[in-house]
Amino acid sequence: MAKQVTGYLKLQVKGNSANPAPPIGPALGSKGLNIMDFCKQFNARTQDKPGQLLPVLITIYNDKSFDFVIKTPPAANLILEAMKKQKGSAEPNRTKVGSITWDQVRKIAETKMPDLNAFKIESAMKMIAGTARSMGVTVSGTAPWAK
Repeated sequence: MAKQVTGYLKLQVKGNSANPAPPIGPALGSKGLNIMDFCKQFNARTQDKPGQLLPVLITIYNDKSFDFVIKTPPAANLILEAMKKQKGSAEPNRTKVGSITWDQVRKIAETKMPDLNAFKIESAMKMIAGTARSMGVTVSGTAPWAK
């Protein structure tokens, strides 16, 4: 018989650096979960992604056990990483903070593809370009589908 799900918990944790300190400890502790068990499993699964901010969806069961799914890093973080900047623009419609190429957009879209609701890479690239635009980042060059 399947376990009964009692809730879900969403966290954003840096890869290979989960520890019982806030915000992880209090969030898991309030649900009655084993904090160190989560930290050990998460760090083991994210050894290849140290320092990357990773969204985690934790499924909590009625016997205080859990499963978790690690998602791909947020598109905004990948865009900032591609530009080598710390943050986006405070006024994206007036001040631009940098630019990325369509090749960089394609790489980011390929990375994010499992978590996006797009079937074609071009659709995913349009989503990433829209995120970049809302951060004050321009996408230089002509779009591959506009040629």
